[in-house]
Amino acid sequence: MIEIPHDIDLSRIPEHIAVIMDGNGRWAKRRGMRRSQGHLKGAERVRPTVEACKDLGVRYLTLYAFSSENWRRPTLEKNFLWRLLYFFIRKEIGDLRKEGVRFRVIGDVSPLPAFARKVIEDAVAELSCNERITLTLAINYGGRNEILRAARLWCRDVLAGEADPDSLDDETFSRYLYTSGMPDPDLLIRTAGEMRLSNFLLYQSSYSELYVTDVLWPDFDEKALLDAVRSYQRRVRRMGGLPLEEA
Repeated sequence: MIEIPHDIDLSRIPEHIAVIMDGNGRWAKRRGMRRSQGHLKGAERVRPTVEACKDLGVRYLTLYAFSSENWRRPTLEKNFLWRLLYFFIRKEIGDLRKEGVRFRVIGDVSPLPAFARKVIEDAVAELSCNERITLTLAINYGGRNEILRAARLWCRDVLAGEADPDSLDDETFSRYLYTSGMPDPDLLIRTAGEMRLSNFLLYQSSYSELYVTDVLWPDFDEKALLDAVRSYQRRVRRMGGLPLEEA
C-alpha cells in the first residue's frame, strides 16, 4: 500500500485515469537491450500502477496496450507481445482477484492468436464480480475505428426499428462504444514525452485533463503517478463553462 502524501487531496482523485504507455523500446535501446526487454519491463509496471491507483481511490484505470496501428511492427515483436500478454494475465489473475480488480478489454481482439483470446476471455469472466477498481486494457484498439464501429451499430438498430434517429444524443451514442458503462477519463497520461493522442479514446477524452511526462513507461513509478495527480488537482475543470467565481 502506498503512502499518500499530505498534499494529495483524496476528495479530488480522478475517477478514471487512462494511460498511453509509451517508451518501452526507447528504455531498452538506452540500455543496449532488445526491445522485448523493454516490453517485459513495461509489463512489470502494470501491477504497481493498478495497486497505487486502487490505494488512491481511482475507480477505473485504462491502459493503451496495443493500437490498431501496431500491426505494422515486426512479426517477431508482435508474437512476443501476445505471449507476454498471456503470461502476464496467467501470473497476475490470482492477485487481481484477491485485490478486487475487475478486468476488461476494449478493441477488436478477433485477430489475436487463439491462446491470447482465450486467456482474455477467461480473465474477464473470472474477475467480472470485482468492484474495487476496473483495469481495462486497450488491445488492437483505435479511436477512429471505435467511433465508426459505434456508428455502424447504431445505424443497424435504426434500420431494424430499434433506435430513433431523431433521439440520438451523446449518452445514447456512448452506449455503442467499447467503453459503454464506463465514465470518460478525467485524467489522460502519456509517458515518454510525445505530444499526441495516438488515436486513443478520441471520443471519450473530449474534456479529459492531459498530462505528458518525459518518464518512460518502464520507469513510471508511484512518484510519477502522484506527480500526474498533483497536476490534475491544480487545474480547474470548466467543461466548457465557468467556475462560480468567474460567472
